[in-house]
Amino acid sequence: MKALNTLLGRQRWLADANMRVLAGPILIILILAMMVLPLPPFLLDLLFTFNIALAIMVLLVSMFTQKPLDFAAFPAVLLFTTLLRLSLNVASTRVVLLEGHQGGDAAGKVIEAFGQFLVGGNFAVGLAVFLILVIINFMVITKGAGRIAEVGARFTLDAMPGKQMAIDADLNAGLIGEEDARARRKEISQEADFYGSMDGASKFVRGDAVAGLVIMAVNIIGGLLIGMLQHDMGFGQAAQSYVLLTIGDGLVAQIPALMISVAAGVVVSRVNTEEDVGQQMLGQLFNSPRVMFLAAGLIGLLGLIPGMPNVVFLLFTVLLGALGWHLMKRGEQQQIERVERAPPPAAMEAPEASWDDVQLVDTLGMEVGHRLIPLVDSRQQGELLARIKSVRKKFAQEVGFLPPVVHIRDNLELPPNTYVLTLKGVEIGRGELYPGKWLAIDPGQVSGRLEGLPTQDPAFGLPAVWIETALREHAQVYGYTVVDPSTVAATHFNHLLRRNASDLLGRGEVQALLDKLDKQQVEELVPKVLALSSLQRILQSLLDEDVSIRDMRTILDTLAELAPQQSDLQELVAMVRVALGRAITQQWFAGLPELHVIGLEVGLEQVLTQAVGGSGALEPGLASTLMQQAETALARQESNGEPPVLVVPHKLRPLLSRFLRRRMPQLVVMSLAEIPDDRILRVTSLIGASN
Repeated sequence: MKALNTLLGRQRWLADANMRVLAGPILIILILAMMVLPLPPFLLDLLFTFNIALAIMVLLVSMFTQKPLDFAAFPAVLLFTTLLRLSLNVASTRVVLLEGHQGGDAAGKVIEAFGQFLVGGNFAVGLAVFLILVIINFMVITKGAGRIAEVGARFTLDAMPGKQMAIDADLNAGLIGEEDARARRKEISQEADFYGSMDGASKFVRGDAVAGLVIMAVNIIGGLLIGMLQHDMGFGQAAQSYVLLTIGDGLVAQIPALMISVAAGVVVSRVNTEEDVGQQMLGQLFNSPRVMFLAAGLIGLLGLIPGMPNVVFLLFTVLLGALGWHLMKRGEQQQIERVERAPPPAAMEAPEASWDDVQLVDTLGMEVGHRLIPLVDSRQQGELLARIKSVRKKFAQEVGFLPPVVHIRDNLELPPNTYVLTLKGVEIGRGELYPGKWLAIDPGQVSGRLEGLPTQDPAFGLPAVWIETALREHAQVYGYTVVDPSTVAATHFNHLLRRNASDLLGRGEVQALLDKLDKQQVEELVPKVLALSSLQRILQSLLDEDVSIRDMRTILDTLAELAPQQSDLQELVAMVRVALGRAITQQWFAGLPELHVIGLEVGLEQVLTQAVGGSGALEPGLASTLMQQAETALARQESNGEPPVLVVPHKLRPLLSRFLRRRMPQLVVMSLAEIPDDRILRVTSLIGASN
């Protein structure tokens, strides 16, 4: 029985899915059929009523959406509603011209009601009302909505590269994940498609207005000719019958068209917020008691002028004044409630000193000036704490251990917009943030200049400008990477975490890593063969050169095999690097078919090998030349967009890494033994060549 119910439920679901798929084609076929097949007056009444109801629904949906993409189907809805109105006009034209001589209800009760009740049976008044509606729709609403959609599409497309770079910057800084980045890229693409579709779909409404004028002219001229020539009616009688029916037909189509045009204007002219249009209007128009009092005063002055409708003006004066008084009292009550909810101040006492007053140094700390407190205060919607948590999580996933918690405190001795990052109580970086502004970072290929406060990106030293929110879109169009203050601080924090990873790895972190591994594997190595402190120094040496320690099993297996015969920690580090060679290569050459690297000239390689085999020190002249040529080769490599990797013989790697990375921390020194055998190596820059 249960299986039968499941089967029946699945069949119903498939039937519903097929009906949804066929809904669009069936609707198009029915609309086209109305243009060809004659429709009785009762069916016309049903369809005209449905058209009005549909227009009201579309207008209400557009009012309650919070952002344009919430009604992404609007361009298609605009097309279908336009086709429906035009097909109804064709069907009603057929009925009006064929049956108009029989009386006002020949084309249905709806057309008769619009022709008689709305315009009082006067075809001159009806004609004027119809023309005014068409002009309002065509010249005001549709033209304005079309212009907004055109400009919105242009600016959306121009801003797409900057928005994509901002998403990439957040992804690289660990502020968002891959799924969030993919969703944001999809939203940007949908937004561009929406405004592009609206730019074209607005032409449907304008064409509908023109078609309404043409259909009205055809109906009037054709009706007069048919009435006078075929039914022997006088001019006045024919005009009274056919023109009134034509005006009713036009009004019953133009009023829904006007509502659809208003819906289009609402969708494209609204600003993305968490409120719909009604909430925005009420919250922003009727929010300030000062505005209400000033408006009441001006209306009251106008009401005192002789000849003005004094009662009406003074009535609105009273209403606006009462509303302002209500808003003022409500604001005062809210202020009193906030004060009452605030905790009472603690009594000031001078307790005796105790061991609780001894403050140990925080491993990681951040001190902020007083203007930056809102960024780290969750009660004021500060985002920096959440960003720092995301950075710590991404660091743990990529580097291989969890960094200490960041302790944040305010420091009134700092400049108001300054923050300082500390490691074990010592400053390792500082920067300036300006809440309410945006940092436009110049990646090197911008097409314009911005007005603002010149500065530098604190993480990478790139030239940047603090700009107002109004210039954000322009900055993205010019090619700047635009980020908010919280993102600036989080990116700086992430950069400093990577640079000081070895200092963050303490014995507690090493023990926590060992606790996650197989107990037997750990006990065979630590502490029987290798002390915990020695393992810590090996891991710190790897982190010093930006090598991830996520693969702890490979590290422990290599040490368990080699540590009993080798006591030199530097040699153990070198062998662990060889074991991790595939991961190190993947880190710098992910997805690349060839490894384009910096190499050593053969003669220089021999000289350095002799130096390592001898005293182990470099002659000053040789050291200076080596440093200069390495800087030149590194600059050439980076200008070509290649990874900053120098590959040298295994014996030379420790010496060159310690020597060259003092002045070039971004340089990566790998040994040939660390390169997998199945990867193709190509030297694109050479140190020691004559040119």
